[in-house]
Amino acid sequence: MASHSEAIIREPLITGKNITYAQITNEVLRPVENKPNLAWWIGFGLASMGATMWLFCISWTFWFGIGEWGLNKTVGWAWDITGFVWWVGIGHAGTLISAVLLLFRQNWRNSINRSAEAMTIFAVVCAATYIFGHMGRPWLAYWTLPLPNQYGSLWVDWNSALMMDVFAISTYFSVSLVFWYTGLLPDIASIRDRATGLRRRIYSILSFGWSGSVKTWQRFETVSLILAGISTPLVLSVHTIVSFDFATSLEPGWHTTIFPPYFVAGAIFSGFAMVQTLLLIVRKVLGLENYITMFHIESMNKIILLTGSIVGVAYITEFFIAWYSGVEYEQYAFINRATGPYWWAYWSMMTCNVITPQLFWSKWVRTNIPFSWVLSIIVNIGMWFERFVIIVTSLHRDFLPSSWVMFYPTWVDVGIFVGSIGLFFTMFLLFLRVLPSVAMAEVKLLVKTASEQSKKKLLDGGHVDPDHAAYYKESLEKYDSVDLTQYQKA
Repeated sequence: MASHSEAIIREPLITGKNITYAQITNEVLRPVENKPNLAWWIGFGLASMGATMWLFCISWTFWFGIGEWGLNKTVGWAWDITGFVWWVGIGHAGTLISAVLLLFRQNWRNSINRSAEAMTIFAVVCAATYIFGHMGRPWLAYWTLPLPNQYGSLWVDWNSALMMDVFAISTYFSVSLVFWYTGLLPDIASIRDRATGLRRRIYSILSFGWSGSVKTWQRFETVSLILAGISTPLVLSVHTIVSFDFATSLEPGWHTTIFPPYFVAGAIFSGFAMVQTLLLIVRKVLGLENYITMFHIESMNKIILLTGSIVGVAYITEFFIAWYSGVEYEQYAFINRATGPYWWAYWSMMTCNVITPQLFWSKWVRTNIPFSWVLSIIVNIGMWFERFVIIVTSLHRDFLPSSWVMFYPTWVDVGIFVGSIGLFFTMFLLFLRVLPSVAMAEVKLLVKTASEQSKKKLLDGGHVDPDHAAYYKESLEKYDSVDLTQYQKA
């Protein structure tokens, strides 16, 4: 057994006593096969109300036009592009967890990749709603495609960063969707084999004839690696291209080359925060503490700390470059952000994105579930303020003082943003009801190597260095799903 297990000093990725493959299947599929509980209905009811608000506000916009928003001649972009960039950023963590960590053979991704990938799909859908909403005439959305048309010379502008957005995000969505669904196939087949009647027929169609043969698994792993290789550069390219919407302009506060890496770091930052927000609730409500462990939570908090620090350095770099450039317009843009009429948004951004994540230097904070959950929400609030600060404070005071103006959101602006959050959670809650939130096939690979019970056998065998054993027992103290009493005599 020792030859098939990880080193004892590595923390387990699955906890619990006598975990079997059948137990993993039963526990993960419980929400899918049983009736929803009260907590799900409460969450779904609130999310549906938000989605209904979004439908009403977006319909109002389509009927009366985007003049119903708080936009004006100077601030032509505001809550719409802020929400768009915010949602695209949230969608980054799913592909990062799935693709990049798979290529680096990081097995701790196995328990969280499924929900993170689903989050990516739903976040990109919410981002796309802002694109169609801001078009004014969404029924002409096909004009963004290079199609033959009756207007002769009418064609898409390939030099426009907005045009790049369309293709970058659609490519990202397509690859992420295929990657997510490919990983679902063995788990859908498991549901099919346990279902009866109409449910069995539906899941049989969705499983694409998965047989579980050796050849099928071989092709599955090959395709997963290929899609991971394709997805990895997309993690960097998508938000880089989104940053071109601003960086390619001459607007003070936007015309800077730091935007691409700065936006990518911020996207991973906010994406992991949203994964944390969702999974801390999911693991508790669905009883998945044995599979989404404190090791996963702490690892994600470390990434939030790292990317938050990178974002903080980017903020400081922006101020330094504005001073070093000697361009008075650029200098004023950043001074205005910190001391102008929108100072409250700037300092909210700095507090949430730079100061608050530094609390994760403390191991106690990183392993405290309530604190982690609250801080993950604070991070996403801060990232929304970041996009608001970049967009609105750069536009509302430009080169000409005669065109300076304030932006005030209308109820339609607020309704669309709050409603998009409801739309997102509606889709996510429906996902929890019809598909497994944890990748069962990938988690089962860890039972004999990285689970608590496999390491417990090593301890019981007495072939472990006493110092290593003591280190391992001490690391288990942070786990809320481990019974430490069984280690007293080990």
